[in-house]
This record gives sequence, structure tokens and C-alpha cells, in this order.
Amino acid sequence: MRSLISMLFVLVVWASPLQAKTLLVLGDSLSAAYGLPAEQGWVSLLEQELKQRKLVDRVVNASISGETSSGGLQRLPRLLADYRPDLVVLELGANDGLRGTPLQVMEQNLRQMVELSRQSGADVMLIGIRIPPNYGPQYTQRFYSIYPELAHAYDVALVPFLLERVALKPQLMQADGLHPTAAAQPILLQTVWPYLYPLLQPAEF
Repeated sequence: MRSLISMLFVLVVWASPLQAKTLLVLGDSLSAAYGLPAEQGWVSLLEQELKQRKLVDRVVNASISGETSSGGLQRLPRLLADYRPDLVVLELGANDGLRGTPLQVMEQNLRQMVELSRQSGADVMLIGIRIPPNYGPQYTQRFYSIYPELAHAYDVALVPFLLERVALKPQLMQADGLHPTAAAQPILLQTVWPYLYPLLQPAEF
């Protein structure tokens, strides 16, 4: 009898659509809701959606305005230890590009963050970004190519360009021309969602 109960318990756990999941977003001002109340940012909207669908228990937004890939790499080990995320979303690099950081430095930082996340047992999703052509087309094109190359090398999900649907629409960008408005935040979520949602589906047995 006890054995039968144990078997039934295991089957119920396996069949449950909800598995304990923690999602960590490590990004810059684009994910930190720069210039907006935090609850209006796309990460907060994502948290509401995921919890409503019972796909995660917790969303940790560790994004900081002005963050670089170097800063993210320094903070990541502590974040992994503190929160033990099941999925790490990396949205970094924009500030590296705006500062003209050597691209090999940015690429190596992102590479190490993917590897650290993987070593901790987490899945990884990269969010790509484009930058203005301030440093010439060669730098700009190489910058953007880093994201798909890393995604291919590590076989991780990639959102090609977070601002794809808002960057060229002035009414959806703040006065600085760099940060999306509150009205743009749901669109950012819609851009991320098709790549993120499959990663949070319950395991099939």
C-alpha cells in the first residue's frame, strides 16, 4: 500500500504543470525601467505574466542602469549563489558599445557569464542589442554579430534585438532617444516572449 501511494505521489509531481522556477534577469537600463516606475518596465510585466500562467515562482530583476558586461560578470557569481536561478536572461552590452569598449572584452565577458550560468545548472537566454554607428560600421556590425555567434556556440536562445519594434518610432522612445517609454514596455515583452516562453514549459515525461 505504501509503495502504491509513493508511486501515485511521483506521478502527480511529474504531471504537475507547475515546477519551481526562478528567473534571473541581468541587464542594464533597458531592463531596469530607466525613467519609469519599476512596475511599468518590461521585466515587471513579464513577472506578472509568468506568475499568472504559473510558470515561475520568482523573477529576480538584477538589472542596473549603466551596467556593463564587466560589471555584470563581477556580480553574477553572487547572484547565482543567492538565488539559484533556473533560467538566466542576459541583456548586457549596450553600455559597452556606447563607451567603445574593445569588443573582444565584451565578448569574453558575455561568454564567461553564459558559462558560469550553465555551470550553476541554469539555462541561458541572450538578448541582443544594436548601437548607433558612432564608432563606424565595422565596430557596429561586429558588435551586433557577437550575440548570434555566442548563441550558436552555446546553443542558447537569442532575442535578436530587444528594441526591434520600438527603436525607430520616436513616439515610443524617451527624449534621450535611447530608452523606451512606458507605452513601449509591453512591446518589449512581446518581443521577448516568443523566445522565452518555450524555455519555461514543464518537462515532459
